[in-house]
Amino acid sequence: MPETTLGEPNQTTSSDGLARDLTVGHATAIVVGTIIGSGIFLVPREMMEAVGSVQWVFLAWVVGGLLSFFGAVTYAELGAMKPGAGGEYIYVRDAYGPLLGFLYAWTWFTIGKPASIASVSSGMVRVLGTFPALAFLSHEVLGFQLFTERIAITWGHGLAVTAILFITALNYVGVRRAGSFQAFFTILKVAMIAAIALVCFASPAGDWNNYSTGAAASPGGISGFMVALIAALWAYDGWNNLNMVGGEIRRPGRSIPLALVGGILAVAALYLLTNAAVQYMMPAALVAQSDQPASLAMLLASGTWGAGLVTVGMAVSMFVTMNGQILTGARIPFAAARDGYFFHRLADVHPRFHTPTMSLIFQSALTIALVLLGGSFQQLFSLAIFSAWLFYMIAASSIFVFRRREPDADRPYRAWGYPVVPGLFILASAVLLYYSFTENLRNSLWGSLVILAGVPVFFAFARTRRGQHPSPATSGQEK
Repeated sequence: MPETTLGEPNQTTSSDGLARDLTVGHATAIVVGTIIGSGIFLVPREMMEAVGSVQWVFLAWVVGGLLSFFGAVTYAELGAMKPGAGGEYIYVRDAYGPLLGFLYAWTWFTIGKPASIASVSSGMVRVLGTFPALAFLSHEVLGFQLFTERIAITWGHGLAVTAILFITALNYVGVRRAGSFQAFFTILKVAMIAAIALVCFASPAGDWNNYSTGAAASPGGISGFMVALIAALWAYDGWNNLNMVGGEIRRPGRSIPLALVGGILAVAALYLLTNAAVQYMMPAALVAQSDQPASLAMLLASGTWGAGLVTVGMAVSMFVTMNGQILTGARIPFAAARDGYFFHRLADVHPRFHTPTMSLIFQSALTIALVLLGGSFQQLFSLAIFSAWLFYMIAASSIFVFRRREPDADRPYRAWGYPVVPGLFILASAVLLYYSFTENLRNSLWGSLVILAGVPVFFAFARTRRGQHPSPATSGQEK
């Protein structure tokens, strides 16, 4: 892989003032640790219900991994070429103009990231609440009426908010500390997943014949495979987050491609291994009936302590995912604010820690508000599903714009298989975009309205920006 002069080790800060303290190890941990959440422990049931065949489930995992790999290869070129804070925001802005770039940022910093972090933190609390000693987490502490709904604040809400504040504070005091935290717990997470697979395969209760079993499929066929594929892609989702901190990665032209490609391959291997272990312990029909197939597989393999290990593994996975999301998500409003299209204070960089402190605080405030609204954030998060695939497709398509418009630009890494590989990812994104839109029409329409609501906001900030930075002609007349 070609070397680059961008972000060499002696360059301690990027052009926007953020500290370039993340190594390739930190970057890989962001990819792996952010991707692996609760999905691998939960989606095998949904996938088996959809296709009814062990072989089709494995195929969905492989195809989902390939599509994610194609996306990572595409983003690797973009990230190495434009290693700045904001990632996709920069690619969309530079390729298609500031309005579309802002609409990407608007969608993610108002709904996508805060709702995703809220969902993960609340999910972690629900998982921990399955332990008898932590059953009190569901107990109500405070209740009040908000319009027509009653809001109940539980001890679990308090724990989720505490976790959000802790991770935000960790990111506040330095990106390297947050990166080291991510690396340590990602290694722990991977070790726990490997241990779960080892225990299952070592168990005499397993049976290789389970791989030839089947289950009643609903809906089955191509439609069922699409359901299983979307479930797999949800489990793979999160690899794009790394590019959002491109301005804080050392030697980004080398580190970003290595972390993206290596991280996706590592996650795919872990997912296939875990799925194989679950199938070894259980026939297809039992997988399709279990709410938590991995926990049941460990219960069959080693008793209650094994099921408890899976529960702890899920909680650790969510905690690490939350750190990755908070770390990367805060760079989106920061980048928009630096361009003058959002509140200028969100572009502040701490003079000592070199982190986007106000952007981190803004993000945590929105997230905590969603957590305290109870179940409302789930609806908000569903609005972003359509938007996510839309902007994946748009951001990936920018590689063709830059190849045509800037053929001689410095590209430390060139996407493998161009133009076929990026084209296949864009095509797959378009198909999944259509499928998610038609299958969830109501939320997709609301998601479209959320995107369009950013248009007047953009023009409002654009007017303010022009007032602060008048054109040379106007400036001369005023003098």
